[in-house]
Amino acid sequence: MSSRPRRHGPPCGRVHRRAFLSELGMGFGGLALGAMLRRDGLVQAAAPQSHSLPTGDPHFAPRAKNVIWIFLSGGYSQMETFDPKPALNRYAEKTYSDTEYPNPLEDPLFKERSRAVVGGDRTHSKIMPMQVGWKKRGEAGIGVSDWWPHLGECVDDMTFVRSMYTTDNDHNAEFQMHNGRHKLDEQQPVLGSWISYGLGSLNENLPEFVFIGQYTDTRVKQNFDANYLGPRYAGVELSLDPDNPLPFGTRPGDVLPREQANQFAFIDRLNRLNAIEHPDDEQLQARIKSYELAYRMQMSVPDVIDLAQETAETQQLYGIESGKPTDVYGRRLLTARRLAERGVRYTLVYLSGYGEWDSHQDLKKNHARSCERVDKPVAGLLKDLKRRGMLDETLVVFCTEFGRTPAVEMRSASSPATGRDHHPHGFTVWLAGAGLKPGYVHGRTDELGFHAVENAHYVTDLHATVMHLLGLEPHRLDIPGRKRLEIDYGTPITDILA
Repeated sequence: MSSRPRRHGPPCGRVHRRAFLSELGMGFGGLALGAMLRRDGLVQAAAPQSHSLPTGDPHFAPRAKNVIWIFLSGGYSQMETFDPKPALNRYAEKTYSDTEYPNPLEDPLFKERSRAVVGGDRTHSKIMPMQVGWKKRGEAGIGVSDWWPHLGECVDDMTFVRSMYTTDNDHNAEFQMHNGRHKLDEQQPVLGSWISYGLGSLNENLPEFVFIGQYTDTRVKQNFDANYLGPRYAGVELSLDPDNPLPFGTRPGDVLPREQANQFAFIDRLNRLNAIEHPDDEQLQARIKSYELAYRMQMSVPDVIDLAQETAETQQLYGIESGKPTDVYGRRLLTARRLAERGVRYTLVYLSGYGEWDSHQDLKKNHARSCERVDKPVAGLLKDLKRRGMLDETLVVFCTEFGRTPAVEMRSASSPATGRDHHPHGFTVWLAGAGLKPGYVHGRTDELGFHAVENAHYVTDLHATVMHLLGLEPHRLDIPGRKRLEIDYGTPITDILA
């Protein structure tokens, strides 16, 4: 007599009533899987014995507690920002072959460090002069362009890395700056998710990883995607709208606080009963924690974004003033400071709109406008952190996805040549704060600003530096069954460490 397989669930694909209720999100569906606190005991007990989840403690003594990562989308020009190249003016209108320097297009590095996805190799060769003046600033005498008068006052607190490179020549390099992988390769969790995974929460009422900014291109979500770590380590989007600070997470106006608390308590009880039946269901444990966090965030997040609590002088420091071009950027950065103050581990500030710095044409006009928008707010953040003593434990990172070509971009015979093309071969980022040498320049590009030729660093070296300052060893965060390449771990840039 044949035996039928034993059923372990409801027939015909139907779900248990309890499972249905526990799946009911009450408006927190998107937030529930994205706003997670630390794993609790049940989840840790359910993990395979061969792989224990991080305890939340750093692997060694950290220099920093939290990170504010400022990202400028589109690719700002290294020559017109933080790596001035006067040789461009001397050889303006000439080709690379007409200069006294080796032709960078013939250097083996040109092919070694770039994998074209679209647009070919972007081999422009007619040199474009600098579009703005520059001067040495601060006691350190670091060259910065005239488009950054406010940040120029802060150079003695900043650490410049003038030798970064990526390998993607198109805007997927934006996501490469956060997850360390080329578009043609298997994608990885972003840096913020690794930090969220590796470290414990400093504030049970706020997420560990927050995203601040606006975008219309949904690909931007890749910048805070946890990938195989799971959605509980992804960044949580916060809005600066005081009437709706938590997208999909605001209590409906017709629901009383006590009523909502009872609803959450009811769902929590159902979920915990289900957890007894399914102790290995990590998503269920995640949902329990997310509902708890979502409820608490309704109280804590409005307080964080209430910038009216700040003095008029502080708001002015950030350029917050209705109608001013600096207003929204100042609000984003002041909110980031308030999040760091309250223990958020990692805040990604998507400061400019998607592709704003992508100046294929009219670079002079476009960069001047964009610099005016963010110069004062970013300088205000550094000055504010310093006077509050927060630079001793907060790390600020300021970057973009690649630089711009030293040569002018020739788009077509009918289009004026007024911009620069994408340039992954060498560009500048800077850091400030905990554990760094202030007023310091590391690395160098060649005289024309083309190749990173001294202490060149792939993007994961920047990641490794951030994790090192937080007390994390990337190799100790590996997930069984998930193969990572050695380049994914990067190497800390020890020369910039104090």
